[in-house]
Amino acid sequence: MIQFSHVYKTYPGPIHALRDIDLMIEKGEFVFLTGPSGAGKTTLFKMLAAYDKVSSGNLQVAGFDLCDIANKEVPQFRRRIGVIFQDFKLLKDRTIFENVSLPLLVRGDRPQTIQRRVSEVLEQVGLSHRAQQMPEFVSGGEQQRTAIARAIVHQPGILIADEPTGNLDPELSEEIMDLLERVSAQGTTVFIATHDHEMVKRRNKRTLQIRDGLISGDGV
Repeated sequence: MIQFSHVYKTYPGPIHALRDIDLMIEKGEFVFLTGPSGAGKTTLFKMLAAYDKVSSGNLQVAGFDLCDIANKEVPQFRRRIGVIFQDFKLLKDRTIFENVSLPLLVRGDRPQTIQRRVSEVLEQVGLSHRAQQMPEFVSGGEQQRTAIARAIVHQPGILIADEPTGNLDPELSEEIMDLLERVSAQGTTVFIATHDHEMVKRRNKRTLQIRDGLISGDGV
């Protein structure tokens, strides 16, 4: 569950990146976030993943109070969520398989469990044949799919995705969205920022619009 209660984020200037954000996303919901560049989408996602803190208001995510979360609690919190970054953040000195396995290694899963689960997810995203390749030797679309696989491999309660289909062709974009819908159907809350308005229309899901740091729309 995600709950924003009158959340503001202000940077020196002052720049009001988020203003009075008040919304709730229930467990298992599939929600899109749309809005022009600079509207506040990335700032909002940084709040959700505890990469930045709110200036005022209250933010509850996966049972954690992110306004008062201690630094030592952040790693534990992040094990409860999955994040698909727009710039992938893959480790260049590790294979595709090793990149995807990281959340399971951090969690302390057994080697046999890691092998089985990572292989399963790589097949889901169409990367089984790339498992032993290094990220720099695969395409941008394949790097994107690796980032998606890493975000879902530990079956997080909440999945946050910043433009997860931004570097994919239309056919593969649809396949990835089908995958994310299946993840949601299994009980994971999926929250996706995207500029792809046509895809949003086709999916017929709850959609939030953000503009100038304010939620300007909320509906299907």
